Amino acid sequence: MTNSSAGLIGGTSAGKADPKRVGDKVFGALAGASGIMILVILAAVATFLLVQGAPALFADPAKLVSQGYGEFASWVLPYAFGTVWAATLALAMAVPVAIGIALFISHYAPRRLAQPLGYVIDLLAAVPSVVFGLWGAELLAPAVKGLYSWLNANLGFIPLFSGQVSGTGRTILTAAVVLAVMVLPIITSLSREVFLQAPRLHEEAALALGATRWEMIRMAVLPFARPGIIAAVMLGLGRALGETMAVTMVLSGGRSISFEVLTSQNPNTIAATIALNFPEAFGLKTNQLIAAGLVLFLITLVVNMIARWIVSRRAEYSGAN
Repeated sequence: MTNSSAGLIGGTSAGKADPKRVGDKVFGALAGASGIMILVILAAVATFLLVQGAPALFADPAKLVSQGYGEFASWVLPYAFGTVWAATLALAMAVPVAIGIALFISHYAPRRLAQPLGYVIDLLAAVPSVVFGLWGAELLAPAVKGLYSWLNANLGFIPLFSGQVSGTGRTILTAAVVLAVMVLPIITSLSREVFLQAPRLHEEAALALGATRWEMIRMAVLPFARPGIIAAVMLGLGRALGETMAVTMVLSGGRSISFEVLTSQNPNTIAATIALNFPEAFGLKTNQLIAAGLVLFLITLVVNMIARWIVSRRAEYSGAN
């Protein structure tokens, strides 16, 4: 066998590198650099928050009372509660609707309807936050005042709907509805793509055994899609936790811890508090607001770590098994 023949068998002429191998190396280097860049950016953000917030975290409480917003833990706790509470309410409303829409698009709607509906859902995700804020403050809040009065009169024995009803409609529940609409397209789009990836053979086998369409979805689609659904919900939760402008425009919040969702005494969120106070803050007040941002960063990090742990427990399931 000649040298030229050996080179041809190896996939390249003698003395020349395989372009596919070079491309693989370049792509691998770029992918690795991108992964490292994400870690560098995350570390840089955490370092900035920690360094700038340290003066408030380690300051004398008496100094914070005189020059800041008050002792840090007692000051930030109501806002941390409001952040988690508003996001929880939003997910409670958005997740069932989003999964239902995603299933309708992927397994029930005819193709000529599914594609336009999918485009509309994707377009909804591109609407700016300030537009949702205007809609919530100017249209939704006045419209739900009658509903809130009815809920209070008929379901007031439930702690969530007790208390004096707000006369403006700008309550934590209204803010949660706005957040639910904002996270709805994110959860819907991701869930739809996961549902479409369910093994077709599993679906056909379930139908061939006599299962109804819902039974097929319950046995073949949902178990396969569960990790993806969790990931979609966590992405929506991250959007709800960090949302600023919409909550700022809709919610008239303060420093309170309350589970009542119809009253005018509402807990505010960390992001909205920072947005409202940062332009006029100075000295320790600025450090205290940045430290509150660090708390929000840690909340988001913990939520995502829990989500990754839940998904990893389901990693052994594969649609190909």
